[in-house]
Amino acid sequence: MTHLLVITMLVSIAGGVIRGMTGFGGSLIMTPLLSMLFDPRRVVPPVLLVEAFAAAPMLAKAAGLAHYRTIAPICLASFVTLPLGAYVLTHAEPHVLRRGIAIMVLLFSAVLFSGVRYRGPRPVALSAGLGGVCGVMLGATGIGAPPVILYLLSGPDPIAVTRANLTLCVAAISLAALAILWMQGALYLEGPLSPLVMAPCFYGGIVIGTHLFVHASERALRQVALVLLMSVSAVALLK
Repeated sequence: MTHLLVITMLVSIAGGVIRGMTGFGGSLIMTPLLSMLFDPRRVVPPVLLVEAFAAAPMLAKAAGLAHYRTIAPICLASFVTLPLGAYVLTHAEPHVLRRGIAIMVLLFSAVLFSGVRYRGPRPVALSAGLGGVCGVMLGATGIGAPPVILYLLSGPDPIAVTRANLTLCVAAISLAALAILWMQGALYLEGPLSPLVMAPCFYGGIVIGTHLFVHASERALRQVALVLLMSVSAVALLK
């Protein structure tokens, strides 16, 4: 148990560093790594909780900048499909979940690394469809933000508005997922995976990552982070 506690703390720090460096990605490194040690059904809730509350200090500012017409269809559609994702999480075989998590992180990191962006029209139907997919993915694996991140990052909004949209959207969907997992009796927050263990380490990592972001090349840091995410997911996929 002691070695699992130490590993969980180190992984939480690593997730925080990635989050501080890139503005996202904490769950992308914590979920696949911790899922190699624990049942994914026990990993997803605490990671969601830690990530959701990491955004708390930014919510007030984000609320004043966000474009609600952009994020409302995404959030509302995701709320509808989250129960389906939670059902998958609680009933799927752990090894299937592990591989699904690893594949999603690998694909998302590779797409971001390649620089591919969506430049087409953004009708409400497309946003809602994306939100529906996001809800299933988040409920099932704790990693539902990648499609939304890619979609919003490639939009026409200024970077400050895009960050605000991402902050509010991901926080809202994560909190809704936690509520659904709680109602289904699947909110496991015990042992080495307790938020009391993970949160201080994660927030400490964010401080480190933010410091690196300020004092180094943003592009270089993002590339390093994405290569790390691809490496982690590849190892998890082959395990």
